[in-house]
Amino acid sequence: MAMDNVTVETLVDWLARFDSAVTEQRDYLTELDSAIGDADHGANMARGMTAVMESIGAVHPGTVGELLKTVGMTLVSSVGGASGPLYGTFFLRMGIASGSVTELAAPDLERALRAGLEGVVQRGKAELGDKTMYDTFFPALEAYAAAVAAGSDAGPAIEAAARAAEEGRDATGPMIARKGRASYLGERSIGHLDPGATSAAMLLSTLAIAIAR
Repeated sequence: MAMDNVTVETLVDWLARFDSAVTEQRDYLTELDSAIGDADHGANMARGMTAVMESIGAVHPGTVGELLKTVGMTLVSSVGGASGPLYGTFFLRMGIASGSVTELAAPDLERALRAGLEGVVQRGKAELGDKTMYDTFFPALEAYAAAVAAGSDAGPAIEAAARAAEEGRDATGPMIARKGRASYLGERSIGHLDPGATSAAMLLSTLAIAIAR
C-alpha cells in the first residue's frame, strides 16, 4: 500500500470523527439553522451520523464503495429535512465512483468527491453564491484538484481543501439565501452562516485529520 493512499480504515476513522464533531456542535448547528431554517440541522445530522456508525458496525464494509454506499443509504433513511437526501446522495455517489477497492490514491479520492458533489448539485440545484453547502464544497474541491495536479498526496491536498472549505463557509455569511427555507427570508438571511455549509466544512476538516493520522 502506498503511504499516501486512503484506506477503508481511514475512512471509517473519518466518519467517526465527523460523528463526534456534529454531536459536539449539534447545538451550534441548530442555532445557525434556527436563524434561517427549521432549527433541526444539528439534531438531524447528529441522529444521522449515530445511525451511520451503528450501520458500519453491523455491516463491517470491506471495500470503499460498500462503506460509502452504506453511509449514504443510512443517511437517506434516517435524516429528515434537506440534509438527509443531500448528504446521502453525496456519499452514495462517492461510493459508486469508488467501486470495489480497499484504498484510494489522491486522484481516486478526487473523482469520488467530485462525483459526490455532482450528486448534490443534481438533487439540490444549487449554484455558487446561493448560500448552501455547495459554497463550501466547490472551493474545497477546486483546492484539492489544484493540489493533486501539482503533485500533492491526499493528505496535503485535503488539508488545502479543508482550508478552502472554511473560507467558503465564512463567505456564506454576507450572502442572500437563494435556496431552501432560508430563501424566504430574503435580505434577512444576510449575516448568518449557512448551517449546511458549516457542517460540510466539518466534514472536510475531519477528513483532513483522519488522513493526517
